[in-house]
Amino acid sequence: MQKVALITGASSGIGLELARLHAARGGDLVLVARRLDRLNALKDEIQAGSGREVLVIAEDLADPGAPERIAAQVEADGIAIDTLINNAGFAARGLFHEQDWAGNAAMIQVNSVALAHLTRLFVPGMVARGKGRVLNVASTAALTPGPLQAVYFATKSFVKSLSNALAEELDGTGVTVTCLLPGATASEFAETADMSRTPLFAAPTPASEVAKTGYEAMERGELNVFAGVSAKRKFQYRILPFLPQRYVLKTVRRVQEVPGD
Repeated sequence: MQKVALITGASSGIGLELARLHAARGGDLVLVARRLDRLNALKDEIQAGSGREVLVIAEDLADPGAPERIAAQVEADGIAIDTLINNAGFAARGLFHEQDWAGNAAMIQVNSVALAHLTRLFVPGMVARGKGRVLNVASTAALTPGPLQAVYFATKSFVKSLSNALAEELDGTGVTVTCLLPGATASEFAETADMSRTPLFAAPTPASEVAKTGYEAMERGELNVFAGVSAKRKFQYRILPFLPQRYVLKTVRRVQEVPGD
């Protein structure tokens, strides 16, 4: 396999589109997700359309042992990962004190811990080879605390902070780390998170557009990149640190409330 990208959360949404894009640009793939049937369908599609090699690994990143098993399988198959795309993640809307803790613990594991673990497992090989790219999919949620999605916003803040710190640590090694900050994106995410009826998802950006923006920023070695975010919204995000915190918190809460509930 050549020019190999390992992509988590590859069975739908942004991850699926990133897989299609990488294959179209001449790269082979290691696709990771829970749903083997969807992974195999994507594998068949890519191999038929581009002839690229595809390895599928069905793993649930909520299991703390999953990253080690993924790395072990990749090593056993003699595959060098040139690009790591940590895309897997999920959210759940609701009041923190009323939510099931097991669900929030799984969210932290998938969104933050597994991402960090996979990065730790694959980056040393990139550094040893003197080249590599990491794309960590965070969210605009990384930029502020998120009432009604307290844990999700916190996990994405972790992703951005880790990504930016690693980008600096790896400066000069040939390995870059890019953090993707998508806004509302058209995918299964909104339905799973109970966000589809909120003002935030009134006009989501196609996942293919978000994937293209992130992939191209990764190839340029950019530090952070917004995707599916208007110029006005980007300006609002940039002035967040200068606004009263209570105002910001109430505003974020309003866009995550379902009208009429």
